Amino acid sequence: MSHSPVPPVSQGTTQLPPLTPGPYKRRLGLVALVATLGGLLFGYDTSVINGAGGFMTEDLGLSEIGLGVAVSSLLFASAVGALTGGRVSDAIGRRTTILVMAVLFIVGVLLVVTAPGLALVVTGRIVLGLAVGAASVVVPVFLAELAPYEIRGSLAGRNEFMIVLGQLLAIVMNAIIGNVWGEQFPGIWRVMFLLAAIPAVLLLIGMVRMPESPRWLVDKGRQQEALEILDRLRPAGRAEPELEDIALARHAESQRTSMGVAGILRNKNLVKIVLIGCGLGFFQQTTGINAIQYYGERVLEVAGFGRGGALIASIAPATISVVAAVVALQMMDRFSRRKTFLWGYGLVALFHVLIGTTASVMPEGTAKPFVLLALITAFVGSMQLCLNVATWVTLSEIFPQKMRAFGMGVSVFVLWMTNSILGLFFPSIIAGLGLSSTFFVFAVLNVVAFLFVLRWVPETRGRTLEQLEEDVTTGEIYLPKLKQDS
Repeated sequence: MSHSPVPPVSQGTTQLPPLTPGPYKRRLGLVALVATLGGLLFGYDTSVINGAGGFMTEDLGLSEIGLGVAVSSLLFASAVGALTGGRVSDAIGRRTTILVMAVLFIVGVLLVVTAPGLALVVTGRIVLGLAVGAASVVVPVFLAELAPYEIRGSLAGRNEFMIVLGQLLAIVMNAIIGNVWGEQFPGIWRVMFLLAAIPAVLLLIGMVRMPESPRWLVDKGRQQEALEILDRLRPAGRAEPELEDIALARHAESQRTSMGVAGILRNKNLVKIVLIGCGLGFFQQTTGINAIQYYGERVLEVAGFGRGGALIASIAPATISVVAAVVALQMMDRFSRRKTFLWGYGLVALFHVLIGTTASVMPEGTAKPFVLLALITAFVGSMQLCLNVATWVTLSEIFPQKMRAFGMGVSVFVLWMTNSILGLFFPSIIAGLGLSSTFFVFAVLNVVAFLFVLRWVPETRGRTLEQLEEDVTTGEIYLPKLKQDS
């Protein structure tokens, strides 16, 4: 069968040549690999406390609330980092901001591993939290702004893969170190934290040679630099028309009302997209995923495992996270974002009901711990497959350029504040309600999330950032719903 020539891809105002194989893909892959070391650190530094926390509690003599403070201090600081990181990156550039983050990661690790008591642990965790929060905002935006729109979902989604890889590394290293040396060395938790310095140093060295976001450069009037970067990261003949599209969109945006907070509040469509972003951030956390990431060892002990067994069993949900993230990356550019969200919240709610039911009706002394481990692993897998990557990719692309830092920052601030509150109070919640009731509450919240997506969340797949910018500002993105779900 003969095939007609592949038509050029429409970018909205110009006709772009299609993506073809070439060395630019290798260069894009290298940029993504280096930048997403920030995601790896995000994952490692948030999950290392799951496993290290028990040893830290014994070594430093922490109370239950002391452990909660050690866990949540990073999370509350991450909320601040998320809120400010976007603004900082608007001022000094995405690349420079990531370099600053790398320094913060190194300083935070050194403070924690040398801490004689809780106060310095909390100080180091706050420094790490500022870096983690900034990374959660800046790295996805950096990747989305560098990527060709046809592969934007899979490229930007690599950050979420690196986050779960960092979580898996933390869990595996905790299990190895804790089971081999934990009994002999009560301060072994310091080694668990110290390992995070390695990717932090690699991030610092690697980002020195990485390019800046061409969209940020255009926004600062540095078109020639943007063109040189696009030439290296696009197939032949595509850089100039894509730069023209970006420049035209920036020019049109500059003619509109200011995109400060007052300007955003004057446009109901922009207010709506910020509220949608905040909703996505909130509901991503009320799945309960990070309760497992931070307190998985505690949950599995409540389920019936011993301490060493719980450390090892925690590897199962962390492993399925990585596998599911790989599949999710392949899905991002092929399936509706909205349908992915709907499947995700539906599956998570179902597994929460099954976990709660098993915990309440299955008798002790049976295979109950292993059944609960299987259900928790399935919950984590469905969350990672359908929700984590989709949430971060969608947040990185739905906001217009002039308010992207604000929209992303506020949405991720809500995400981190929800995360922080759950991180602080989850030990008390599970102690007060029990395993069963805790997961029933999560199930109800995920049903609400399903209805929220069904009613409010628009489709973003298949649109360039410039098209999304126009459609969000005018409200076109919300209509028609049937077309979005196609």
